[in-house]
Amino acid sequence: MPNDDQVFAVVTEMLGHSRVRLRCADGVERMGRIPGRMKYRNWINRDDVVLAEPWSFQDEKANIEWRYDDSAADQLRREGHIE
Repeated sequence: MPNDDQVFAVVTEMLGHSRVRLRCADGVERMGRIPGRMKYRNWINRDDVVLAEPWSFQDEKANIEWRYDDSAADQLRREGHIE
């Protein structure tokens, strides 16, 4: 579950150069950054559910903290956390 400064998000578009477009659960579209520690270990694709942490100084951008697998994403959808 997310902390106070994190939100659930769905990847809507792959932008290249470790960047993605996110539709966050709080209703804001953000540009997400895939950190180097996740870049080659966890492949992130379109329609994946992720945990994002918006930047404190620039709210339209966020860092991706976690990628949920398909079964965890389905459970989050059933519980109503994401659409």
